[in-house]
Amino acid sequence: MTDPASAAATPDATLDNAPGSAPGRAPVLEVRDLTVSFRVDDGRAPDVAAVRGVSFDVLPGEVLAIVGESGSGKSVSSLALLGLLGRHAVVGGSARLGGPGQEPVELIGLDRRALQDVRGRRVAMVFQDSSGALDPVFTVGFQLDEMLRRHAPDLSRAQRRDRAVELLSMVELPDPAQRLRFYPHQLSGGQAQRVMIAMALACDPEVLLADEPTTALDVTVQREVLDVLRRLRERVSTSIVLITHDMGVVADLADRVVVMRAGEVVETAPVRQLFDAPRAAYTRELLAAVPRVGTHERPSGATESARPALAFDELVVEYRDRRGRAVRAVDGVTLSVRPGEIVALVGESGSGKSSMGRCALGLAPVTSGTVEVVGTRPGHDSPRTVRAARSRVGVVFQNPAASLNPRYSIGESVAEPLLVHAGLRGAELERRTAELLESVELPAAWVSRYPHELSGGQLQRVSIARAISLGPDLLIADEPTSALDVSVQATVLDVFREVQRSLGFACLFISHDLAVVDELADRVAVLHQGRLVEAGERTRVLGSPEQDYTRRLLAAAPVPDPAEQATRRATARS
Repeated sequence: MTDPASAAATPDATLDNAPGSAPGRAPVLEVRDLTVSFRVDDGRAPDVAAVRGVSFDVLPGEVLAIVGESGSGKSVSSLALLGLLGRHAVVGGSARLGGPGQEPVELIGLDRRALQDVRGRRVAMVFQDSSGALDPVFTVGFQLDEMLRRHAPDLSRAQRRDRAVELLSMVELPDPAQRLRFYPHQLSGGQAQRVMIAMALACDPEVLLADEPTTALDVTVQREVLDVLRRLRERVSTSIVLITHDMGVVADLADRVVVMRAGEVVETAPVRQLFDAPRAAYTRELLAAVPRVGTHERPSGATESARPALAFDELVVEYRDRRGRAVRAVDGVTLSVRPGEIVALVGESGSGKSSMGRCALGLAPVTSGTVEVVGTRPGHDSPRTVRAARSRVGVVFQNPAASLNPRYSIGESVAEPLLVHAGLRGAELERRTAELLESVELPAAWVSRYPHELSGGQLQRVSIARAISLGPDLLIADEPTSALDVSVQATVLDVFREVQRSLGFACLFISHDLAVVDELADRVAVLHQGRLVEAGERTRVLGSPEQDYTRRLLAAAPVPDPAEQATRRATARS
């Protein structure tokens, strides 16, 4: 046995001295000294090393979480196991797959035909973006049938259909037989993710690789998907490798945790040990960056004003479905945002929060009621007046990579509003652009870089710089940090707070992350099925909610504490 003292001294010391291994049981997947580098096309520059000597074990029936910042190598490691990195990747080391009763297979270096036989049948993957991973032109039933035809050719057509219904039932999708006829666009985000899990489990794989399976899902849908994964582990023998940056999800689901940074493993530990007594300094930094719902005392930045920066009065927004029937997205909401104030709009997907944001920007129809934006009423005031007011409204979208023009340098993206609306040119435009980049803690010398050269957090800071370039009176921020890892998110929130404090703009902050809302907002408004169910000061709404729906939202959000999560689950079951 390993001496306890030496194990404590060496973070990854284990029974066989292999970093990341776990004593007591034979692993179903044994990764040793995994390396991944990417060749540079011109051949003159050295290869880019993404993963450096990563080792870990996955035990039968275990949930192993791999966590770390963007660029830490966690997703690259999982894709390398299945040969999904493309021709520029150079993969080394060993990844030995060998579950009970199965012939061991070395995945690294496996030829293409043999690797295709392993994918889906013995090792399956659930990707982050279910809407992108599912084929939009085929039904759910066809795509499940295709998986079974490929890996279970002995099954008859009727048997494949029965198995498809069984799989959708296993992931707790309602009306599974009927859902086989649905196309991906007819499913919600949570339902599409369940279909992805069902496809991955079609052939009873030994290992399920889940890459950010709950990122960008609202808290209640995320809770449902985590419940599905938890119950699946109890019913089937599949081991789960959970790749995530959400430490609340890790606390809720994982048995052991591998922490990666810059392509290397810095710590491996059982989940409770990792949260209670992290040994690596980086792990402590990562946990410290996790936002938590509490009652942070801070003064409001709101100023008393006779006129709010944004006001909705009995707002109703309706859309038409394919049959021409009216679908009400927002139902009689009255809400205002004062100058200098941050009001968070929270609720599940489909609650109407993004529709309200689009109304404020003039991008969604107003069926009835009114919207007043920085003193103007779109649809009532003259188009010239409305256009002039729009230069006083900034917007930060959820996906900065999609909202920034890939053909523009970041300097050109930030400078564009100044060029178009303020008429700045030459040295004055360059000076102001440099100031804006520095205000969001990016080097002014980066003006010539392009979006693909920046990380997600850096891109979001560019989006903030562009949004504040004209000194807006109002900023609309729609899920600006939902896809960012915790440390990058913390940096972006710090930048956002500092910029808002400096400029004093009003902000409608749309989010499903209640911990982020608690870090940032002055007031909170809760939407449910298009209706405003509760609104008030942040400390009151999040600390002592009056409505059952608000309490359910708070209960659904996982907290970065395994003991508390276990208590909450036990309470929910009783």
